[in-house]
Amino acid sequence: MKKSIALLLALVMTLALAACGGGGENADSDGGYKVAMITDYGDITDQSFNQTTWEAVQQFGKDNSVETKYYKPTSNDTAGRVAQVELAIADGYNVIVMPGYAFGGTLFECAANYPDVKFIALDVAAGDILETAVPAKGEAYSYNPDEYTLTDYMNMDNVYCAIYQEELCGYMAGYAAVKLGYTKLGFLGGMAVPAVMRYGYGFVQGADAAAAELGTTVDMNYIYGGQFFGDADITAVMDTWYQGGTQIVFACGGGIYTSAVDAAKNVDGAKVIGVDVDQQGVIAAYAAGENAKQEDIDAYKPMVVTSAMKGLRPTTINTLVDVVINGNWDKYVGRIDTLGLVSGDDPSANYVQLADSTQYGDGFSEADYKALVKAMFDGSVTVSNDTTIASPADLGCSSVNVNFQGNIKG
Repeated sequence: MKKSIALLLALVMTLALAACGGGGENADSDGGYKVAMITDYGDITDQSFNQTTWEAVQQFGKDNSVETKYYKPTSNDTAGRVAQVELAIADGYNVIVMPGYAFGGTLFECAANYPDVKFIALDVAAGDILETAVPAKGEAYSYNPDEYTLTDYMNMDNVYCAIYQEELCGYMAGYAAVKLGYTKLGFLGGMAVPAVMRYGYGFVQGADAAAAELGTTVDMNYIYGGQFFGDADITAVMDTWYQGGTQIVFACGGGIYTSAVDAAKNVDGAKVIGVDVDQQGVIAAYAAGENAKQEDIDAYKPMVVTSAMKGLRPTTINTLVDVVINGNWDKYVGRIDTLGLVSGDDPSANYVQLADSTQYGDGFSEADYKALVKAMFDGSVTVSNDTTIASPADLGCSSVNVNFQGNIKG
């Protein structure tokens, strides 16, 4: 009889622990939250959006005893991403982190169906959601969020989005390049979507400001690939640029850097600028080739002068801490926040910045970078983010000659 009672008590205790534990080894102190990240279509080793965000989610989970997991879609489309969101929710994850503009349609399809789940989307703007939401109501959509009110098409009661002031770090990269002595620049964008345009337009303005200070003139080729990956056609254009004297190309759009790198390898001293995260490692590894030795990879690192970065890591960690640990979801829900500079004294604290791997020189030192950030923070340096201007040649710059070449594809 005593043995039966003991077994019954043990069973009751086990069930109670299971009910309170949140389903994972790290789920004791988070009030029942479990955090899942969905990759866009790449993997968590992409040294870009997915890897940076996943490492931040992992760090948050480790530091705060919260269970985390990532899910990778089997297809590069909204249906594939929606399927993984639904799988994560079925597995008990109730905070879903999604990095990248491609999740606009996923948010529209999932948020209303799962009102008790918190969706945190990084680099997803109103236009990325409206692109799916407006046609779903039988209306034609042009890529201009200012013409629409998002809440007329979607309930945002369980959604938070963060976007970035790409024009600011684009400006930093253009300014740095010219100060470091480059006068023949190139901008290779992925597609002419607002985020890429802000990067490019900031790059033009930064180059113009630096050239004006130096009393010189800069020439810049500017083009959109029409896609976010490199191929033979785009590489051919980059070959023409580098062979024609272009010294450095800002490769701005996912994997499109491969075309810039393939062409740069054929010209001594040719350089590239990375985007979104510190791309020095991934670009050098690509340039060195598959299964290259570390010493060969390191030899290509000088090819990458800097990277214009978004603060995906601090955005992810800071938001999750405030929402999951501090219980401040009300501060975020329904918002699309534009993140930029939060410190004039510590560039690493900002949500837009240059990479730690930046190759400083006599013309542009780390102290110069800090001074530029301070000037941007206090407003003495301003940068336009107006993407309604159709051509970067129409930005009103006087010390940079922009040769706008449109789109390679599309």
